[in-house]
Formats: sequence, C-alpha cells, structure tokens
Amino acid sequence: MSNDTTTPDQVAPAASRGIVNRLGFDRFSALYVLALFFVFFGITEDNFLRWNGSIEFVLTEKVIVTMLAFAFLVPLTTQTFDLSIGANMALSLVIVTKLGLETDLPNGVGALIGMAACMVIGLLNGLVVVKFGVNSFIATLGMSQVIAALSRLIHDGGQIAGALSDTYVNFGKKDVFSFSWPGTGSEISLPYYFFYGLIVVVILWYVLEHTPLGRRMFATGGNREAARLSGVAVDRLTWGSLVASSALAGFAGIIYSWKFNAYTSSVGPPLLFPAVAAVFFGASQLRGRPNVWGTVIAVYTLAFGIKGIGLRYPREIDWMQPLFEGLTLIIAVGIASRQAIIKVRKRKGNTVTDVSPPEVNAPAATET
Repeated sequence: MSNDTTTPDQVAPAASRGIVNRLGFDRFSALYVLALFFVFFGITEDNFLRWNGSIEFVLTEKVIVTMLAFAFLVPLTTQTFDLSIGANMALSLVIVTKLGLETDLPNGVGALIGMAACMVIGLLNGLVVVKFGVNSFIATLGMSQVIAALSRLIHDGGQIAGALSDTYVNFGKKDVFSFSWPGTGSEISLPYYFFYGLIVVVILWYVLEHTPLGRRMFATGGNREAARLSGVAVDRLTWGSLVASSALAGFAGIIYSWKFNAYTSSVGPPLLFPAVAAVFFGASQLRGRPNVWGTVIAVYTLAFGIKGIGLRYPREIDWMQPLFEGLTLIIAVGIASRQAIIKVRKRKGNTVTDVSPPEVNAPAATET
C-alpha cells in the first residue's frame, strides 16, 4: 500500500514551478517581455523594427541611462544607496561645457576636470556615510541638493549650446562604421560612445563577477558584519564604491556632452528614476541578485517598451511613460523581495523597510 500522501493541490504548484524553472521565467522574464514587445509593436507599428526608426535611437539614447544605472548598481552591491548620481551627471556636464565656453582649455581636459569634481563628491559622500555614520539614502539625497546648488553657481540657468569643439564631439559621436542594410536602404551605424559604454559594461562585469574585489563587495552587501569579521575592509569598500559611482555618473555627463554638445539645467536628475528602476528590475534577471548584464537587459527592455508605446500612443506618452516606469519599479522590487533578491526587514515598534542586496557568504580570505 502506498504511503504517498501528496494531494492534487500540492502537485499542481510543483508542476507549475517546474515549468517556470524549465522556461526560465524566474531568470529571463525581461527577455520574454522584450520579445513580446518586438512581436507586438513590430506587427502593429511599421517604424518599430526599422534601424533608423527605433532601434538605433534606443541603442544610443540609453547608453546614458545605462551608465547611471551602473552608478547606482556599484554601491548597491555593498548595501549602499547613491541618490546623487543624476546631480553628479549634471555637474560634470556643466563643468565641461562652461570651461569650453569661457576658457581656452582643451575640451578633453575640461572633461577630466568634470569627472574629477564628481569623484570629489564621491569622496565627500563616503566621508558622510562611513565616518559620520549617516544613512546613505539620506546622505546622498541631501548631497544631490548641494550638487544642484553648485551646478547653479557655476552656471545660473539657461542653456549652453555649441561650446565644445568638433574634434571633442567627434571623439565620442563619430560613427565607428556605417553600411547600408541590403534591401532596406537603411544606413547601419553606431557612434563611438556606444562602444565606450560597452567597454564599461565588460569591465564592470569582470570586476564584480570574476575578481576578489567583486566577491568582497557582494559579501559586504549580503552580510556586512560577517564580512567585517572575516577580514573584509567593509568601510573602505563602501567608500570606494561611492567614488566609483560618482565617476560613472560623471562619465554619463561626458557622454551627454558628446551626444548633444549642450547643457540645460533639466539634465541629470530626471534620469535617476529610470536608472534605479532598471537596477531593481535587472536584479531579478540572470543571477538572482543585482548584476551588470541583468541591468543592461532591463534598461533596454524598458526602453523598447516605452518606444513602442510612444509610437502607438504618441499623444498619451507624456503620462504613459512615467506610469510605465513607476509600475515597473513597484513590480520589480516586489518580485525581488519575494525571491529574496533584496531583503525587506520589519523592526519592532516601527515598520522600517530596508532594501538591500542579497545575503552571500563572506569570503574566507582576509583583506588588510
């Protein structure tokens, strides 16, 4: 006589989970959604699948958002938030354009000065978070306002356009290659800054996934005290991650200067939200924790979705885009919380939500 007491109600969920695991819905959901966008909008909108109509625009336009997403991702691996990345992007942009407008310095030197200024901001963020013990969310949120004031002091409103030399702009914007796609008449080309961004992707992926530094960063984010007890210099890693975050945000500003050769006071902070949404959405992809390629997939899944919506509903895109991004962030954080990709803890007395990277084992090796 069989001792199997499994009920049909228990078998059904198990079978469902098996299908989900085999098809990879838990790790590749963004790719399925992206494929759905391409099928639906490709059929309903003529311009969606055209290189010059949508694909080139999305690939190049979202390099800036991708760099800002990485600027948020790097400190997140150490359980640290940097909400000043949008303001840092604007700071590097206003510095390079202002120097190009009012000085004879080479624009490349101005770009280096802009990125150096952002890294100083990162050092200050680290000082406030690590040495003064201020919560990173609050510290970097406050610093974003300080940076905004500094940018306004450098240039008091208005637009700066055409201040950068053609040589400087072409260093980032010139097409790497250009050829006609047979039978379509479309010119296929990508600018240099797209490939600069791709180089950053590969470097970050290698550092975070294949070096002791990356393992220590994830160990710090997963269990800070355990990492400290195992010899990891968690304060140094936290501080360094904030400096790296500021450098990446500054580089996003430099890419913007190559692409548009202009500065306006509205640049930077509005891109914070889509960058953060992409990081949390990407955390549910591939590795089951914040990761580089998951973030890239998330950025472009959201971007192609918004592009398709814009083509189909051009008059409603002004309110549909923020709705789409907001719902995506809520759903992404919800999925990440359920899968323990990020932790949501509740403390007694007050309900305090603490969103942080997943727990990982601290490395056995010590760091001096």
